[in-house]
Amino acid sequence: MNPTIDLLNSHRSIRRFTDAPVPADTLTTIITAAQAAASSSFLQGVTIIRVTDSEKRVALREVANGQRYVEEAPEFLVFCADLSRSMRCCEMHGGEAAKGLTEQFIIATVDTALYAQNMVVAAESVGLGICYIGALRNDPARVTELLDLPQQVYPVFGLCLGFPDQDPEVKPRLPVPVVLKENSYSTDGEPEAIAAYDEEMRAYYASRTDNQKAQGWSEQMAGLLGREGRPHMLAFLQGQGFVKR
Repeated sequence: MNPTIDLLNSHRSIRRFTDAPVPADTLTTIITAAQAAASSSFLQGVTIIRVTDSEKRVALREVANGQRYVEEAPEFLVFCADLSRSMRCCEMHGGEAAKGLTEQFIIATVDTALYAQNMVVAAESVGLGICYIGALRNDPARVTELLDLPQQVYPVFGLCLGFPDQDPEVKPRLPVPVVLKENSYSTDGEPEAIAAYDEEMRAYYASRTDNQKAQGWSEQMAGLLGREGRPHMLAFLQGQGFVKR
């Protein structure tokens, strides 16, 4: 339809990168593009930690289930939801920040996701590849220690960045009628659409170059939601000053 939509529809996660460094001006440009994202109440509740220390990269790789690209990618960035900065501003003007509100946590987390996705689109538009690393939340306390994160800041995910050294297939997404509802929530036609999508996903997994498997999407969801995922996060977040009320 147009180059922007074509770019969005061609997104793939990249897990192998060339040794070519990301030019400093390119990194600055795509981070500036990240900052152009919408921000609820203009909080701008995001801090990005660029990890260049090799020992910290190794430690973060261990947190992330040994995913080698955390260590090997030319750039590794950790996107953090950050209320600390805005709370310091509150104190700067003689105020006392209300802390621990769930709404504050939502705003900062959404800001972080919007910033990151803006950056990803900008990065892919100049030929870079990315891979999100949610597995940093396996041990967020360790990540917090490694990156010296203060109270009111938490690591949401990491991002591998570099020039692709692979050309993986585009992973199919759910049919639009499954995710787009009109006027009210309805599941009409959803079971049939998901069944057809399951078959498409099985064909995709069987034919892709890496990590082949025989599984549909709904089966994956049964496995994902059929177990507790990172139950330590609530206690960690509350320890960092989030979601206390």
